[in-house]
Amino acid sequence: MREITNYTDFWPYYLREHSRPATRGWHYLGTALALLTLFFIVFTGKWLYLPLAFVCGYFFAWVSHGAIEKNKPATFTYPLWSLMSDFKMLFCFLTGRMGTELEKAGVVNKG
Repeated sequence: MREITNYTDFWPYYLREHSRPATRGWHYLGTALALLTLFFIVFTGKWLYLPLAFVCGYFFAWVSHGAIEKNKPATFTYPLWSLMSDFKMLFCFLTGRMGTELEKAGVVNKG
């Protein structure tokens, strides 16, 4: 694969690496738990729990890539864009735009 040099090209690649609905579902869960953990930390001031936000965010994602998608997480090659895309993917899901984004990226639903 060629190196991706901009986010516009990365986003469709990211979606293709998350082609299975179950993979995306585990990502949604992990991202939502990470956000809830961050809110808890901010509102309680218990900064000691900050690593838990990362564990929540990445554990579900990485397990889903190994067990469901059978590919290497994009985080290992493009960490910042991958993190941004986790949030973008969750936002697209919550706003009902995920199907359109998958279609534009050429993702065929693998079930």
